[in-house]
Amino acid sequence: MIAQDYLRRIASWSRDLDDREIEFARAGIVEKSYRTNEFIFMRGDRFDYWTGVVTGLARMGIVSRGGKATSFAGLTAGAWFGEGTVLKNEARRYDVVALRDTRLALMDRSTFLWLFENSVGFNRFLVGQLNERLGQFIGLLEYGRTLDATARLARGIASLFNPILYPDLTRHLEITQEEIGALSGISRQNANRSLKRLQSEGLLRLEYGGVTIVDLERLRSYGE
Repeated sequence: MIAQDYLRRIASWSRDLDDREIEFARAGIVEKSYRTNEFIFMRGDRFDYWTGVVTGLARMGIVSRGGKATSFAGLTAGAWFGEGTVLKNEARRYDVVALRDTRLALMDRSTFLWLFENSVGFNRFLVGQLNERLGQFIGLLEYGRTLDATARLARGIASLFNPILYPDLTRHLEITQEEIGALSGISRQNANRSLKRLQSEGLLRLEYGGVTIVDLERLRSYGE
């Protein structure tokens, strides 16, 4: 059983639970580590856990039968995902792969459903989470079809700064150019060119081991 203060640190949703709900949540969570490029699960798998990223970075997406990879979202520390699949009790419709060594918190389905049925605070969180995730995927569909590589990368980086989906992120993101390319669905070389362009336009600052966001609103609307 994980400690109460540790749960509150890694899971923003837990901060609105009462003591009884916290105890129930603690009892239903275990942690597991994954290595760089390891699949956490693949499309079609039965993976009956609601999942949070404790440390590391993962990519949610699919690979078509022809081998083309499409990224849906990046998953940084503090992100929780998979609530829709757990609620519907179905196989996963997407892949999740660790882009670097990643540690996850895994809540079993029975604990998730108990909180869903008994906790007002937990349900408030889920409504906000599902709404934001829907907006994220609508945006992905829009800019994936209409924007060039630099704009897609800009929007992809901006999506990692959603305060509901990624509640504890600062304006500095520890991420490599290769990881940014993977999340944006473009090569490392194209990611490098796009990042330099965004830096020259004053939207972000490239630093050793990451990027610092200078103008988040312009990143969110880049390419319009």
